[in-house]
Amino acid sequence: MVDKEFALHDVVEMKKQHPCGENRWKVIRVGMDVRIKCLGCQHSVMLPRKEFTKKMKKVLEQANLS
Repeated sequence: MVDKEFALHDVVEMKKQHPCGENRWKVIRVGMDVRIKCLGCQHSVMLPRKEFTKKMKKVLEQANLS
């Protein structure tokens, strides 16, 4: 099983590519719903957490909040 741990400001890769051609998304809100922003065209999408974890492939960069 792939580790599905993610946090605010992480950069994640989704299973499907965005229509703009980018596959990297930044997590900008975490709660019952997760809002992600495309790093290619800056479009943001809000998904229920369950759907997001199903569609997320992996965490590419973890936010280093110190």
